[in-house]
Amino acid sequence: MSYVAPLTPVLSNNWDQVRAWQIGSYERSGGYTALKRALSMQPADVVTAVKDSGLRGRGGAGFPTGMKWSFIPAKDAANPKPHYLVVNADESEPGTCKDIPLMLASPHTLVEGVIISSYAIRASVAFIYVRGEVLHVVRRLQQAVEEAKAAGYIGTNIQGSGYDLDVVVHAGAGAYICGEETALLDSLEGRRGQPRLRPPFPAVAGLYGCPTVINNVESIASVPAIIANGPDWFASMGTEKSKGMTLYSLSGHVTRPGQYEAPLGITLRELLDLAGGVRNGHELKFWTPGGSSTPILTAEHLDVPLDYEGVGAAGSMLGTKALQIFDQTTCVVRAVLRWTEFYKHESCGKCTPCREGTWWLVQILERMEAGKGTEEDLATLLDLCENILGRSFCALGDGATSPISSSIQYFKDEYLAHFTHGGCPFDPMASTLFATAGATA
Repeated sequence: MSYVAPLTPVLSNNWDQVRAWQIGSYERSGGYTALKRALSMQPADVVTAVKDSGLRGRGGAGFPTGMKWSFIPAKDAANPKPHYLVVNADESEPGTCKDIPLMLASPHTLVEGVIISSYAIRASVAFIYVRGEVLHVVRRLQQAVEEAKAAGYIGTNIQGSGYDLDVVVHAGAGAYICGEETALLDSLEGRRGQPRLRPPFPAVAGLYGCPTVINNVESIASVPAIIANGPDWFASMGTEKSKGMTLYSLSGHVTRPGQYEAPLGITLRELLDLAGGVRNGHELKFWTPGGSSTPILTAEHLDVPLDYEGVGAAGSMLGTKALQIFDQTTCVVRAVLRWTEFYKHESCGKCTPCREGTWWLVQILERMEAGKGTEEDLATLLDLCENILGRSFCALGDGATSPISSSIQYFKDEYLAHFTHGGCPFDPMASTLFATAGATA
């Protein structure tokens, strides 16, 4: 099975409508019809439909969404605790920009998904945890929730179904670590955002110690289309193991950056064709397939299918589909240093490998970028990455090592050229590597 068309606008289909963020415009585009259909189904059947669709988490890990929902224990005398749905809208990784445009353009797509998903897992309260800095998105979501309440889609006895739900929009405290699902839960509970020890997992003991489902914005926003059109329709797009459509974010040295909604399995070459290619007069040097926490790829990977399996086989991760494009004017050492500075700053400090490791990574990279390093520093850098990888409390430490180890794999000569020249041999204003000429001197 392969993707069915270059672009498949579903989540973004109504973004060009007049006042698309208002409930009237959303309803004219078919909004909330999926909710009415879902309320006529049994909650277990909604879970089955999502499971049959093959929808995988769009936040990075790619875990099957319906399977995650099925982990929630049945609510009975033995398990009387309330269930919660938490939407992770704390998008804040460098290069990642798909959830914020979605919530800004059509917040009701997410709100309808929240209501259907909450009904499926029998939750009576749902939280949307939004990055606090994007105040315009917070306000737009709050407006959408109030409009949905006024229309009878949120509240008591929704559409006469007997189902009650309250939706809370929560502005986060502005920390990247709160994008980690258990740190997000601690932040929601009013504590400092730090990852929790697992088990127990959130499905058993999550928010307030109760069964909780945590999903990314795009995962939840995809649910209404699945219910409205059927799981087979959704599964007809994408590839055999990575089904459906998704939002690809193209940024950097590309002619027309932005959101491109396409079936999973499209290639960067095809997306670049749609986006007008790399900026005029330049050529692709390296790119990230899923944000700055994923191993970088190069021009030789232009035809890699952008699905979970294809990108994984190429040695990286699909992640958030944040495709950052860098042309030949970019110094890879400088770019990696900037990313690593971010991870050092955002480390919560709970575990030693990440707290100490990211600090030392920055020290060594700064020395290298300034041309004061040695080949021994390069070996130390890789040794540090190896000791952080798989030993951190959460994935932040692992993500910090990915651009470093992959950039050395593909651009070791550029690192060495910094030592040879006693500084960065790269002229960022020129169109070619100065290191090429300098290496022969």
